Amino acid sequence: MALCHRSRDGGREPAWYDDAAGRLVRPYTVSNGRTRPTAPFDLLTLVRATGRRAEAQGPEHARALALCRVPVSVAEVAGQLRLPVVVTKVLLADLVDCGALTAHAPATAGPAPRTDRALLEAVLHGLRTRL
Repeated sequence: MALCHRSRDGGREPAWYDDAAGRLVRPYTVSNGRTRPTAPFDLLTLVRATGRRAEAQGPEHARALALCRVPVSVAEVAGQLRLPVVVTKVLLADLVDCGALTAHAPATAGPAPRTDRALLEAVLHGLRTRL
């Protein structure tokens, strides 16, 4: 639904934005046109605030920093900010670069467990008999 405002003569004019359209600021403007973060992140990278202030950052940086008071994944920050992941990674990299955030790659459980062929064949056989 379009918002309206009153003109000087008392009539209603449509506003220059629409509630259904969402954000007025395009995502690339949030990251100043940058599309590559300076730090390596994947969706499961955990970020956490260090307590250090981020100087001269935008409102999205401040919102991201507030979300990171506890360890949180890059994917979760992107979802909460409602920004594309690539833009979120750029914002988070800015905060890591200034020391306001730390980033940790997700823990790996070591080498992948060996596949049990007999188990897979039993599952396949069970599926074939049911379908």
